Amino acid sequence: MAHQLTLLPGDGIGPEVTEATLQVIEAAGVDIDWDRHRVIGANAVERGRPALPSDIVDSIQERGTALKGPVTTPVGQGFTSVNVQLRQRLDLYSNVRPATSLEGLDTPFDDVDLIIFRENTEGLYSGIEYYDERLDIADSIARVTKRGAERIIRFCFEYAQAHGREHVTLAHKANILKKTSGLFLDIGRDLAAEYPDIEFEDSIIDNLCMQLVTNPENYDCIVSTNLFGDILSDLTAGLVGGLGVTPGANIGDELAVFEAVHGSAPDIAGQNVANPTAMTRTAAMMLQHIGEDEAAAAIEQSLFAMYRDGDTLTQDVGGDASTSEFADALSDRVASKVEA
Repeated sequence: MAHQLTLLPGDGIGPEVTEATLQVIEAAGVDIDWDRHRVIGANAVERGRPALPSDIVDSIQERGTALKGPVTTPVGQGFTSVNVQLRQRLDLYSNVRPATSLEGLDTPFDDVDLIIFRENTEGLYSGIEYYDERLDIADSIARVTKRGAERIIRFCFEYAQAHGREHVTLAHKANILKKTSGLFLDIGRDLAAEYPDIEFEDSIIDNLCMQLVTNPENYDCIVSTNLFGDILSDLTAGLVGGLGVTPGANIGDELAVFEAVHGSAPDIAGQNVANPTAMTRTAAMMLQHIGEDEAAAAIEQSLFAMYRDGDTLTQDVGGDASTSEFADALSDRVASKVEA
């Protein structure tokens, strides 16, 4: 029976990398009935609709899982990020961002295998801001709740336990932010006692950033509040080749949206040169989430082998293949692995 999922191709290069990814999913033999929504973000606003139309929210709530391409976010003005809106409206409190070295890529490190677990709905992304026009002072409140901290930290420990991970690091700034980061750290220490089989440590965020760009092999699972997790996930993506090759997921208790973490790159949209790797790996995470473990493994293993061989890669990672050529080559590999 076909999986009932929601599809949001996004804008910019989103539709191109999404179509390439759908081709790879089909090669893996997974039957999916997609509810497609193309009107989102700026193109929705241009039509007089909200950036996040209600029919999209309704579809995800009904079907439970969505695959999403990048959507352009205005900087400094305009509508609130569609990503942030989705996370808050659907209570997708856990942002999961793996960073894994790809053999064949020229990167500073070749043995990175870690995951960032970022709290997705609170912190400085709560949107609680004030501006005093009289004094020209802008304030932003970083909200950390006990419930919010407990569920993201527990999610990290549960994920680590389920996937054979052995080490959890909690990133914080409790030496300065004694109430907010302090609460997050205290809850982390309390929960760690419930998982004696997993090694736990905490690290001040600035020192952790330095350690990650010198000895990333020392880290496994890292959990943090919203802004710190946002920064850490991009930093760790940079260790393994950038946002174009790293996947991402937003997961709640009942709903999930899987999205490529890179931008919409409108400057190269429509040129058939975008790299579908991040979107394809994101789809593999989604397939694992819905129980299609064999298909997910076939995609990941085939993609890693393609990078190792280095014969059909896109321009951004040193090759000369187009988006469609990359998708064709990866689909052939996946189909062969599934049939074997």
